[in-house]
Amino acid sequence: MAEPDIFYILGNRVRRDLLSHLTCTECYFSFLSSKVSVSSTAVAKHLKIMEREGILKSYEREGPFIGPARKYYDINIAKTYVVTITPNLFWYRGLDLKKDLEGSMEFSEEPKTLGEMILTFRNLSEELGEVLKTLQRIEGRRDRLMAMIKDTYLKEIGDMTQLAILHYVLLNGSATVEELSDRLNLKEREVLAKVSELDKFVPLRIKDGVITIDDERLKARLGEKNAGED
Repeated sequence: MAEPDIFYILGNRVRRDLLSHLTCTECYFSFLSSKVSVSSTAVAKHLKIMEREGILKSYEREGPFIGPARKYYDINIAKTYVVTITPNLFWYRGLDLKKDLEGSMEFSEEPKTLGEMILTFRNLSEELGEVLKTLQRIEGRRDRLMAMIKDTYLKEIGDMTQLAILHYVLLNGSATVEELSDRLNLKEREVLAKVSELDKFVPLRIKDGVITIDDERLKARLGEKNAGED
């Protein structure tokens, strides 16, 4: 299944409210409809959209009373999404939490009583707060550095297309020639020509059509420059 369009899903307040209710308790359709301030028709539409995107799954189950089976909904993903948007940075990642649940978690002993569970959850929430502070510091620094890189490159080299390639590769770690061709609306041979020009200023590696920063050549170049200055 393709990655869900999480920004589209979360861009609607009703869908955010429905997801909030679904994390609290298992919910059938009429219960969900009673918890949001839109019509049942609108609720059905929002649930259908989220199920189509793979965010939700539905199933039918007999209720405690005589009558037709109820349709229940449940969240079908376990991910953390991280996004940064500034004048210099735009990137996002979906982190699959199921991988951690399958054995890579560092926590050796699970709490056994309700009190221990609550205390552990609160401790982890505080730890998450510290992680977010670290992320804020790192992203603030990266934002300032990217602004400096853009300003310096335009002053010293002045080629916007080369800068666009550098910007994309820095943010994503790598880029294919095909991706850059689509992004920049250039033919692939034109992209390769620009990459060759960019390589004169920022060492690049091209392998199987994938472009990355050549860290070893960059470090060597910086070492030569520093040695020359000494």
